[in-house]
Amino acid sequence: MQFSEFSEICGQLEKISGRLDTIDMIASHLPGLDDEELPIFIRFLMGRIFPDWSQDKIGIGPNLVFESVAYVAGNDRSKVVREINKQGDVGTAVENILSKKEQTSFFSENPDLRDVYSDFAYLSSIEGNRSQKEKLKVIRKLFANAGGAEGKYLSRLILGELRIGIGEGNIRDAIAKAFDVPTESVEHAYQAANDLGEIAVIAKKGVDELRAVRISLFRPVKMMLAKQGTIAEMVEEQGAIAAEYKYDGTRFQFHKSGDKCRIYSRKLEEVTTAIPDIVDILVKTTGHDVILDGEVIAVDGNGNPMPFQHVLKRFRRKHDIASHIENIRLVPNIFDILYLDGETLIDKPFEERRKILVENVSLHVAPQIVSDDIITIEAFYREALDAGHEGIMIKSLKSAYTPGQRVRQWIKIKPSVDTIDLAVVGAEWGEGKRAHLFGSFILACQDESGRLLRISKVATGFSDEALAGVYDLLKDTEISESGKVVSFEPEVVFEVGYAEIQKSTNYEAGYALRFPRFIRFRDDKGIDEIETISSIEDRFRAQSEKIR
Repeated sequence: MQFSEFSEICGQLEKISGRLDTIDMIASHLPGLDDEELPIFIRFLMGRIFPDWSQDKIGIGPNLVFESVAYVAGNDRSKVVREINKQGDVGTAVENILSKKEQTSFFSENPDLRDVYSDFAYLSSIEGNRSQKEKLKVIRKLFANAGGAEGKYLSRLILGELRIGIGEGNIRDAIAKAFDVPTESVEHAYQAANDLGEIAVIAKKGVDELRAVRISLFRPVKMMLAKQGTIAEMVEEQGAIAAEYKYDGTRFQFHKSGDKCRIYSRKLEEVTTAIPDIVDILVKTTGHDVILDGEVIAVDGNGNPMPFQHVLKRFRRKHDIASHIENIRLVPNIFDILYLDGETLIDKPFEERRKILVENVSLHVAPQIVSDDIITIEAFYREALDAGHEGIMIKSLKSAYTPGQRVRQWIKIKPSVDTIDLAVVGAEWGEGKRAHLFGSFILACQDESGRLLRISKVATGFSDEALAGVYDLLKDTEISESGKVVSFEPEVVFEVGYAEIQKSTNYEAGYALRFPRFIRFRDDKGIDEIETISSIEDRFRAQSEKIR
């Protein structure tokens, strides 16, 4: 498939509003793709370049895109930036600029999907002092061979936001339809392999091949997530339930095969070299080949938990790690096992996985009680708070491990301060002594397809240090600026407290937060983990029922 054809398909999908029509259109294109094109097509449609588990990154920010487009179009960079500011969208601006240059000598090739992916793969491999110059050369070549429509989707792909509303659910259902296999088989295989591109190729071979997909070592899977709920509800629904501490730390996934081991963060980024002390601890906990799920916390000299931000300082470190090991002591708490000596365990009930965990991991297994008595579980909750933890997790004993899913089989119980995780998509410059920093931030939730919907601004709760920190995080992701308002690539997640959720016509989500207040950065969370609009609607309904 030529990249021009892919761009045409994206344009058509962008105009379709119905979910079923979207699925039908995607499904119609899948059978005609070969085994090399198919996974690229699938990932590109979702705005991704590499599999979710891959550590590869192309490392291209807005500035290199702007410079490359300006070079190819024969403009200076400022003209490109003005067009982007005018349109408010890099893709549309690039389309307008390159449409006027389609007949120039630059338009010399018609690359296919494999060509474009090959260039992206090369970009991810470039390192060293000359990396920026070499990357600029590759990006220029890509745009030189692009017309207006191709440039629109190429620039969006590079910046990681395709904006055509194609989420994992649409792709999953399209694969099932295209190859006549059960949707649940596609979903289950995806949970284990963590790459819908690869799953599409397997689905062509039939349902038996899908059912044979297993978790692989050193290919991290998404972590199972919890919903909000109450102890009484879970006891009523489940009877006896498991209760564990809810830690104020950072999730990790530990993979070990013989002497080789790796640690991955909640965003599936490898952090092995940043926390070698945790590696040393975990290696000693078991002699088996395993994949473990747990949480790292920071502790003081007395072993008491320290705030989440201390853990992040360690996870972010790339240099001078030894001195930071001395300053910040980390401790792992292991609460699940996904793989043991070649066997995938995610379909086993939680109580069986817990038994396997205790039998095969000797140290740092998280404490747990099992009870159907609300008073006993509430006492365990108070014990967790007294020990300095966030609260407790309640888990169904029958629950399978469902990677990437937020389900009611796991719920979190913590003191009743309503908080929400949202993406930072824009900001306004500050005033007075903060005029050189961003003073307020525009936040977004996501719909079921991953499209970002603005829902609130937040301007309170920031220390000067926090504002300086967020400025450093965001300054290189700026896409456009209009007056005092700046738009960013969506990369940073804020946890925000609020008094209540209100209906609102001021934001495209249809809701707004009353009295929003910044709580903390969520460096451990990716944009795909921010709150969904359906979850916000659930919160709004629950809040309304309380008022009645």
